[in-house]
This record gives sequence, structure tokens and C-alpha cells, in this order.
Amino acid sequence: MKSLEQRRVQLLARQAELEARLHDIDAELDTPQSKDWDDSAIEREGDEVLEGMGHAGQVELTLIAAALARIDAGEYGVCGRCGEAIGQERLDLVPHTPLCRTCAA
Repeated sequence: MKSLEQRRVQLLARQAELEARLHDIDAELDTPQSKDWDDSAIEREGDEVLEGMGHAGQVELTLIAAALARIDAGEYGVCGRCGEAIGQERLDLVPHTPLCRTCAA
């Protein structure tokens, strides 16, 4: 069973990883497009994938910030819907989850 401080460290590490990844995605999206039609089409498809990854990263960052706030408020590990404890196995897999397994389903 991980302590709250270990969870905080885990969440902060993931947050830093995502922020670095989002920075790289932004840099890649800012690169000029090729003037060749075929290459440009392929680059646009790649940009769509990067934009999707960026959006998913931003959502996860929001969830991580909320989890860190719950730690500070003493509410971490408690389901935001039913008020029951969130299982350690679930927190190990998804440390930023606000819901227990039952409510998430």
C-alpha cells in the first residue's frame, strides 16, 4: 500500500512527463508543412494524431491536478460519487481516478 506522499510523487512525475510530451507535440505541430501535396497530406494526418494525443494529455493533466488537490484536502482515495474508499489496486492502475470501480463502471 502506497502512502499519500508516494502517490503525490507518482502523480507529480506523471504530470512532468505529460507536460514534456505536450511541449514536444506543440513543437512538432508548429513545424512548417511540406509544399509537396502528398507529403502535406501525410503530415496533416500525423498532425491529427498528435492533436488527439495532446487533447488526451491535457485531460489527464486536469485529472492529475484534481487528484493532487484531493490529496491536499485529505479526500484522496475516496470515491467522489458514492463516498466509499477506492481500492488500492485501482489507485495503483489509475492513481488520478476520482471514482471507485463500481461508480466508474
